[in-house]
Amino acid sequence: MSATIVVSQLGARMHYAVPRILASQKSLGHFYTDICATKGWPKFVSRIPSSLLPAALRRLVGRRVPAEVPCELMTVFPTFGLRSGVRRLRVTNTSEETSHAIWAGTTFSRLVSRSGFHGAVGLYAFSGDALEQMRAARRQGMWTAVEQMIAPRDVLEELMLAERQRFPQWEGAALRDPLDKIFAARERAEWRLADRIICPSDFVAGHVIAGGTPCEKCIVVPYGVDPTFQRDTGIRKPGPLRVLVVGAVGLRKGSPYILEAASRLKGSAVFRMAGATKLSASVRSDLARHIELRGIVPRAGIHDEYRWADVFLLPSLCEGSATVVYEALAAGLPVITTENTGSVVRHGVEGLVVPIRDGEAIAAAIDLMASNDALRRMMGENAVERARAFTVARYGERLLAALSNLPPERSKTAT
Repeated sequence: MSATIVVSQLGARMHYAVPRILASQKSLGHFYTDICATKGWPKFVSRIPSSLLPAALRRLVGRRVPAEVPCELMTVFPTFGLRSGVRRLRVTNTSEETSHAIWAGTTFSRLVSRSGFHGAVGLYAFSGDALEQMRAARRQGMWTAVEQMIAPRDVLEELMLAERQRFPQWEGAALRDPLDKIFAARERAEWRLADRIICPSDFVAGHVIAGGTPCEKCIVVPYGVDPTFQRDTGIRKPGPLRVLVVGAVGLRKGSPYILEAASRLKGSAVFRMAGATKLSASVRSDLARHIELRGIVPRAGIHDEYRWADVFLLPSLCEGSATVVYEALAAGLPVITTENTGSVVRHGVEGLVVPIRDGEAIAAAIDLMASNDALRRMMGENAVERARAFTVARYGERLLAALSNLPPERSKTAT
């Protein structure tokens, strides 16, 4: 791929994998992001001892774009990034979170479109943050690709509304998000403009197509990770089966059903959750009676969590393709998950795929792993082999192939 591509990305998703991949192929025309410690005033703030910085600012300026992405090809918007970070701290409910996402995505997209595209032939952007820049790129005759990182907003909202109705004590009253339709309309407008919609899983692609998008626009490109830890021996530790969950604790991750399974299996399995927990005291208390809540585990410490576990569990109701599952496979852990997690786990090969919203099925899958060491070991070995097909390098090959047959230039169109 010789023509250059502009990438715009809010945050440090997958450690800036897309701009890194394109830069390695000399195909990165420019990279736009909100804030990082490699450019602008955050570069100088990052030299201040972290203990002297507020936690929120410490996280923001701790973002570092890898050296593979040349500084001269980067534009950052640190003032916007700081403002966005501060606004996000004030979010207290789902509607405020959606409001912030719409504001941040629109503001960032306008900043990119005003800054220009540096003679590139194509634009690669991310759903919800892309509409204004895609319109500007199309006016200049560029092709556009948008990555749909999770199932469409209307699908997510319907799933979560049902969960809030079923478990009102978990995340508040079961009210429909009044801004949901605005965000969903923004996604659909991006799909119409896009020449390619990159989806991380069949689960996501299926819902995008069901939303009226031609199937030929959608290409499934699973993610990849490069774990730095070694696989454990696979020898079962004495005692109950050790079940690990990594990710924010809440309704979207299927946490109530994990609690149900843990209560059913008390004595035959022990559960550990590593991730943020923003729940009421009563719900936390119910969880803590059956599950060890580790809270947010630093990236450097997550390897120890995988080493502790015998089995990895993620029964999410809605994901794109959770990267923690890729990590668990690389760690040699059989995975119990759902189709809605968008994982690359094959039922009966690297783990077990159970229905969503089914604590009994989760408990039965864990019980099978606990009672059949040979099956668990076989699935662990298969998991390591499966992970080799989903490294960052292999992800890069798939992504470049998905973009390879886009035209070097398209006719300029009105938007």
